[in-house]
Amino acid sequence: MTSKIDGPSAPRPAPAPAASAAPAAIERSGAPRTQPVAEVQAPPSVNVRLTGEAEALRVVQTQTKAGPPPMDMAKIESLRAALTAGTYRIDPMEIAQRLEALERQLRV
Repeated sequence: MTSKIDGPSAPRPAPAPAASAAPAAIERSGAPRTQPVAEVQAPPSVNVRLTGEAEALRVVQTQTKAGPPPMDMAKIESLRAALTAGTYRIDPMEIAQRLEALERQLRV
């Protein structure tokens, strides 16, 4: 079905009633909703090429599944002690430089 962008679209016909209700876990295509798209196996004759963004998302997904990075508890305790003692110094120039570097990375 096509619709014109420059004018009103024709009314859609009412959907035909289903003969039997399909299970909630099955999509219209017949594939179960519980199976992630990444695990669907393509036939060997199909070639798939990922874009740079898709590849980056795949890497992030892999890292996320691996869990959070380990925490350096010694560093956390030293920072906590410096904050408590009032000796922790904030360097505004370093913060500005790191924000600028982040901006450059995001402009890709």
